[in-house]
Amino acid sequence: MVRTDGGRMTHDHEGELVVFLIGMTINRWWRVDQWLPTLLAMGPMLRELATDPDSGLLGFRGLLGAGGPTVVQYWSSVDKLYAYASDRTATHRPAWAAFNRRARKAPGVVGVWHETYRVAQAESVYVGTPEMGLARATGRVPVTGRTDAARQRLEAGRRSA
Repeated sequence: MVRTDGGRMTHDHEGELVVFLIGMTINRWWRVDQWLPTLLAMGPMLRELATDPDSGLLGFRGLLGAGGPTVVQYWSSVDKLYAYASDRTATHRPAWAAFNRRARKAPGVVGVWHETYRVAQAESVYVGTPEMGLARATGRVPVTGRTDAARQRLEAGRRSA
């Protein structure tokens, strides 16, 4: 059984926060030979990052949508994210090169996309959920002041920054 917390919880993080979304679109489902290697390449990269406390990856969560999978990643800095992406000794570079080789041979079969957000302020609320999302990546604490609205918490964070 999944452990949930009945109270109102929020994430616990101070400092720079980067949200990185990365996904793939499977445009021709029958071309498993093209999209499966792209899908399978993400696991080793996430393992590599998760086992290195200095990587900057705080946590991640996988989602499955109509077009294909997406991974939501939380990072401690944009510099660490870009350092990993450009590190020639890391798992990412060979995976990216292999994707590009496959894409040249079979254009349009599978797509890869990403979006990077530097987050100035973040607000989160979890009620009756297991530890998840940003709170799982950074830790969770009770929401203070039962009458605080989300907008008030976000504004208070903006003033203190």
